[in-house]
Amino acid sequence: MVSTVQNVAIDCGDAHGLARFWSEVTGGALDPGSSPGDPEAQVTPPEGPVLYFNQVPEAKTAKNRVHLCLRPETSREEEVGRLLALGAVVVADRREADGSGWTVLADPEGNEFCVLRSESDRAVTPT
Repeated sequence: MVSTVQNVAIDCGDAHGLARFWSEVTGGALDPGSSPGDPEAQVTPPEGPVLYFNQVPEAKTAKNRVHLCLRPETSREEEVGRLLALGAVVVADRREADGSGWTVLADPEGNEFCVLRSESDRAVTPT
C-alpha cells in the first residue's frame, strides 16, 4: 500500500491573499468559493498537487523545512523577474558562473521557494 499526496499545506496569515499570489505563480485556478478573509483557500495548478492555504495566528519564524521548487517554462532569469514583480523577494542566489544552480525566493508571507533552471536553460548547460 502507498499514500497519495492530496495537497501541500501552507500556513499563512492571509489565506486568500497568498492563494491569489500562488495562483499567479503557477497559473492554477483559485478556488472560486474563496473570498478575502476566508481562513482557508486552495489553488489547483495545471500540474502537481493542490496548494492548500490555511490561516494560522502565528507568524513564520524560521526557514521552511519543506518548500516548493519551480521549473519555469521560460528561462530561470525571466521567471525570477516575473515573480519579483508579483511580490516575491530574493532570499539567496545559488546560481553558479556556469549557469547551474537556482534562486531562492520568498512569497509575500516569507515562505521560501526555489526557481530552478528551465529545460531550455538545462539544454545550454546540462550540469
